[in-house]
Order: sequence, then structure tokens, then C-alpha cells
Amino acid sequence: MQEGPSSGLVRHANASWKTLNPDNFETQALQFYLNMNHDAIYTPMDPNGKPVKFHVDMGETGRNVSERLQNMGLIHDASLFRLYLRQNNLEQKLEAGDFILSPAMNTPQIAEALQQARREDLLVRIPEGRRAEEIAQVLDDAGLIDAADFLAAVRTGDPDLLGLADYPLLQDKPPGASFEGYLFPDTYRFPMGASPSDILGQMLENLESKIEQKDRDQIAASGRTFYQTLILASIVEREAARDDERPIIASTYINRLGPTCEKEVFGYLAADPTVQYAMGYDPEQKTWWPTVPSVEDYLKVNSPYNTYLYPGLPPGPIANPGLASIKAAIYPAQTAYCYFVASGDGGHVFSETGAQHELNVQTNQP
Repeated sequence: MQEGPSSGLVRHANASWKTLNPDNFETQALQFYLNMNHDAIYTPMDPNGKPVKFHVDMGETGRNVSERLQNMGLIHDASLFRLYLRQNNLEQKLEAGDFILSPAMNTPQIAEALQQARREDLLVRIPEGRRAEEIAQVLDDAGLIDAADFLAAVRTGDPDLLGLADYPLLQDKPPGASFEGYLFPDTYRFPMGASPSDILGQMLENLESKIEQKDRDQIAASGRTFYQTLILASIVEREAARDDERPIIASTYINRLGPTCEKEVFGYLAADPTVQYAMGYDPEQKTWWPTVPSVEDYLKVNSPYNTYLYPGLPPGPIANPGLASIKAAIYPAQTAYCYFVASGDGGHVFSETGAQHELNVQTNQP
């Protein structure tokens, strides 16, 4: 039948070609382009290439992933890889995580592999300034290890028993002292099924890598051991909220232990976090770092960790300090400060005398 003006074809004369065509024009054009590049898609970069680790961050774009694949020599062309993903509806199916890829894989194989992140490793962030019990709970919550098992290993403090005797920074740790302070805060990738020794070993390995030889030389020159430096750093970590104040707080505590402040404080640190550590978990406040109404309440806590009652450093670290606090303890500022008080804005006000300190307390405390 001859088609007239009222026929369907005429009626849609102004519609786009791809609307009339049962297959989308863009899809056909893209498929044509991929067919033209068949060899680049299905031919590996190197049939004899060795496997390599490849990590995709959460929220990373397909463009960025493609470019990194090309830069690592895993694919021929980043743009072509992205087009392959688009044509096969794979752009939104790439997973974040760890992968084992190889130049011996072609584009479809790599695209498929990137949809199946390895689940053997767990990414766990250990925050700064937490005590061992809190870190054990973080590991437990991540599904890595039972908190009680990890804590038991930490509390043994026995490097030989746990196969950790080769770490130099443990050499001056007192016999019997726990690993509190050595649980270096960072983001870790732990293998599933890791033992307490495995976890502690990875933390110690990380800590060893962060403390440079010049840092170790400076510690030796200061007359303090690394363990004593960790104790000081742990107190700084709990006191400081700003990085620029960490060396000043470290200096103030060092001054309180020495002749600079001898007539003012007689060697007492009087550091609130040390008493909080001694108090332990408070079920009412639901925290390992309970607060009290006044200093008088701190004086009721009879513990060698109570630096209001016992002069000098406490027996061990009260938390696990980050690198900034450790560096502050190694390289303290040069000051004559003996006191500080919270200013209410996240910082502190420092003073050299008790009289100045009392004025600062009245000004800055409610």
C-alpha cells in the first residue's frame, strides 16, 4: 500500500533517527567503535605479565580508575576501557577494595575482576589517644578478632612469647610492662584471621618505620628512653587538641619534672588524663575517660598513675599516641611554662608561675 500523508512514517518525519530505529543510535555507534578496537580490548598488554595489587578507593570515579590502570600498564587505553564499561553497563558495578590484576588479562577480564573485591583483608582505622581496651573493641567491632584475645596479648607485654623480640623500640620497655603505648594509631589493612601477634607486629612495624634515626638520636641525647618518651607523648595526646600546642604541652610537662618548675610544682605533673586512666571505665558516663567535678575528687584515686599524688612520670603510657604527639615529646618547645589551662576554644593558656595560672583559671574557667 502506498503511504500517504497520514501514514505513521510521515507522521513522525520530524522524530530523530535513533527514536525510529529499534536500536539506540549511540549504542550502535559505541558498539561500532568497540568493534573497530577489538584487538586492543581482547589482547592483553603482556601475556607473560606478573600479577600486581590494585586498590580502588570508596567513591573513586571510573575515569580515575581507568587512568590508573593505563598508567600501571594493565590496559591499552583508559578511554577505551571506560567505553567498554559503559557499553556493558559496568560503570556502576566497580567495587572499592583490593584486587589482584595482571597485564596478562584483557579488558573484559579486568572489568570482571574489578567487580569482585577481595574480602580477605579488613580496613581498620585506629584513632589516636585510645587506650588498649578501646583499640581492642575497635578491632572486635570490625570483625577482626575477639577483644579479650587481643587484650590478653597486649597485657602479657612479652615480646619473646609473641615473636616480637626483634623490634628495637621494644628494647627499653620494662619487663612485664604491657604493650600500651605501642599500638600505633593509623589505618591498617589486616588479613582476616590475623592473630594478636600478627596485629601487634603490623603496628610495631609501622611505628618503627615512623621513628627515624634522627629521632632516636634525639631521644638518646635527651637522657630519656623511648619508653619514657612514649609515656610523655601519651599524656600530650590526651591533653592536646591542636597540633601547634603539642610541643608546648610537652615542654610544660618536662619543665614540671625538672629544675625549671621545681619550686612551683616539686616534680608533680598533675595531669588529669593520668588519673582518668587509673579510674578506668565509668559505666555511668560510659567512657574510659571519666571526668570529675573537682581536683579534690582526683586526689581520692590512690594509684601510681595519679600524678597529683605521685611525682614523676606514671609507670607507663596511658594511651596510644599518634606521630604528632610522639614528635612533640621528642622535640619539645623551649619554654619556661609550668602550667596551662583550657581556654575554651580548643586551645590552652600557658603560664610560668602559680599566680599567673590562677588568674588564667579565673579568666578561662566557668
